[in-house]
Amino acid sequence: MTTLTEAGPQTTADTKANRQADNMAVASFVLGLLGTLVLNLVLGPCALVLAGLALARGTTRRGRALLGLTLGFADLILLATLATNDGTVSWHIGG
Repeated sequence: MTTLTEAGPQTTADTKANRQADNMAVASFVLGLLGTLVLNLVLGPCALVLAGLALARGTTRRGRALLGLTLGFADLILLATLATNDGTVSWHIGG
């Protein structure tokens, strides 16, 4: 006797995990973007971690996660540049 299994919709756990991964991707993008302006030291690594988690969990917003990853790296490069040139870890406007 052959048993047919019904391919039903995704389970609620899969849907919830996918939604969380999508939210992480968007959060990494936003934090990376904000990190270019303020708090590079904090927001850059947060963007990197959230983007990595979103990609590992299979987000459908892969582009945003990759942008968050790129902006997180840019935050850290900007921080290193500021620290090297000015000897400070903050923005400095003026002479």
